[in-house]
Amino acid sequence: MPEKLHGGHRERVRKRFLEEGLDGFADHQVLELLLFYCIPIKDTNELAHKLLTEFGSLAGLFEASSEEICTRCHISSNAAVLLSLIPSLARRYFKGKWGEKPLLNSSAKAGEYAVSLFVGRTYEVFYLLCLDAQNRVNYAALVHEGTINEAPVYPRLIVETALRHQASTVILAHNHPGGTLRPSGADKEVTEKIVTALGAIAIQVADHLIVAGQEYYSFMEHGLL
Repeated sequence: MPEKLHGGHRERVRKRFLEEGLDGFADHQVLELLLFYCIPIKDTNELAHKLLTEFGSLAGLFEASSEEICTRCHISSNAAVLLSLIPSLARRYFKGKWGEKPLLNSSAKAGEYAVSLFVGRTYEVFYLLCLDAQNRVNYAALVHEGTINEAPVYPRLIVETALRHQASTVILAHNHPGGTLRPSGADKEVTEKIVTALGAIAIQVADHLIVAGQEYYSFMEHGLL
């Protein structure tokens, strides 16, 4: 009898999603639906509530590592991996929406593109956007992980990456997971070093973007380049 009850409930939830989408779902219902696909029979409602209580929100849960989810909530590794995949899948989705070689001919477009690269990242990463002569992205290179204060972004690595991907100009981009958009002293210092290093090989730095959540800060727009 319980299996039939769970099966009927799952079918109703799936049907509701197909007819209405997720907009009307509560967070625990969204999570319950997702868990259907890695927990085939067991009731997932109680587990969905437990996960949300433990991590505080869907965002907090999805941004946790699979190991942390397993340890704190005692669920299968398959379920934990599925949940921790969500931010990476979201980045792939948003990047795919831009298509091949997106045109970044303004700080606004570059900022929107940069925001899509940092979705769900809980630690600082540094990108070098290599642009061709028409300001289209040849390649978005992840050149560093970790805060600039802890491990500097070496200008030599930036130069090698820009040359490898045949950049005419570049845009620097990194995130501040803590939420502040203002550039730090280290941000300004490393920007100056990179501008000098690339200038020596006639490659211009068009902008340096700092991303926090869905917002960005442009060095160019604030007169810092």
